[in-house]
Amino acid sequence: MDKEKKEHRVHILGVPYPSQGHVNPMLQFCKRLVSKGAKATFTITNFISKSINPKSDSVDIASISDGFDAGGFRQAESVSDYLHRMEIEGSRTLENLIKSYLDRNLPVDCIVYDAFLPWVLDVARRFGIAGACFFTQACAVNYVYYYVHRGLLDIPVATPPPVEIPGLPALELPDLPSFTHVSGSYPAYFEMVLNQFSNVDKADFVLVNTFYKLEEKVVDSMTKVCPMLTIGPTLPSFYLDNRIENDDKYDVNLFQSDPSQPILDWLNTKPPKSVVYIAFGSMDNLPKAQMEEIAWGLNNTNFNFLWVIRVSDKEEKLPEGFVRASSERALFAHWSPQLEVLSNEAVGCFFSHGGWNSTTEVVMPQWTDQTTDAKLVQDVWGVGIRVRVSEEDGIVRREEIESCVREVMEGEKGKEMKRNCVKWRGSAKEAVSEGGTSDLNIDAFISKLECS
Repeated sequence: MDKEKKEHRVHILGVPYPSQGHVNPMLQFCKRLVSKGAKATFTITNFISKSINPKSDSVDIASISDGFDAGGFRQAESVSDYLHRMEIEGSRTLENLIKSYLDRNLPVDCIVYDAFLPWVLDVARRFGIAGACFFTQACAVNYVYYYVHRGLLDIPVATPPPVEIPGLPALELPDLPSFTHVSGSYPAYFEMVLNQFSNVDKADFVLVNTFYKLEEKVVDSMTKVCPMLTIGPTLPSFYLDNRIENDDKYDVNLFQSDPSQPILDWLNTKPPKSVVYIAFGSMDNLPKAQMEEIAWGLNNTNFNFLWVIRVSDKEEKLPEGFVRASSERALFAHWSPQLEVLSNEAVGCFFSHGGWNSTTEVVMPQWTDQTTDAKLVQDVWGVGIRVRVSEEDGIVRREEIESCVREVMEGEKGKEMKRNCVKWRGSAKEAVSEGGTSDLNIDAFISKLECS
């Protein structure tokens, strides 16, 4: 065991928040650490471990309890119940995991923990272990929440817009994270995003899943009050610098594709840039009226489309006969291999909720960070277009959906968006390549741990 310890620069334990949009960024960061000579252990919940038994070629995988080992989040009575139990049982079982590594003479040098789980830092401190807070969302969103947490922005935001925050564009109410201006919405989640800053000043490091050029102004502003390192984007190396061997996919998929639906084979039969890809994330729950408008909007474009949709939503929320009528140019799936789909040349437009892992082209934000992401996508980075919502009932009409999809697929703005996507892709590759901003920050992170 002494030999195994000496072969690694440092031992870093990653603890993500157990949802789809959080586990893979953390795991990808762990892979990046391993590629630089560190030992990385990625920690998932017992429920996820038993459900999908994830594997990684380079990163060790361990598990702790969230208090709901039999059913995970769905077993909890409420969001508050889940978060409370996870802190109690997670703290206890994380302590046991740390002790097990001590017994094996493989002590943990640092815990990288999701900012949604500030209690992990308390556990690290009890063992004298360094703690690195890991922000999965955009720096711009984090900074808005920081302003709210520090009392610099009153909520619900009711002052005449725009809201001015250093480093950010002027924000109208619809551009702010939904929790800040929709009074009483998802109170447990709102408390969670604000608690990210409850002890961040005590962390040894603050890491953010972004890259410097993408959010240069807000990174500079936030660093003045909360020193941090940009270490993203946390995508498989195959899509970026290609320096990590066999890193061409996400290793943890909480929802599995249906093998009877040959998504990639279907895409390969379509002409380049001819398919609209629709996916609204693992937590979407759009009302029936909105689903019908999306369906008719897509139908009116006459484009091929791939729609990721729950089986129950397909049966209960789409117009009667729509699936059958569109069968010649559409494929419906309950889950898809998103990286492979987005990199397929047949896809010409991505119609999404605008989550931080899905920020291109047509965006229809629903809640939390998605509204601010949509502002950045359209007005700052120029890689997408945001649909307009009806003021009468909050529904996006079919005509608006059709117009936006056509603009991306056929319009002059769509061509400009694609040029901007190529530009930002180049900047992302540059950031993680040797000598790039994220690459140097990760080197500095490991070096500081070695010296501590």
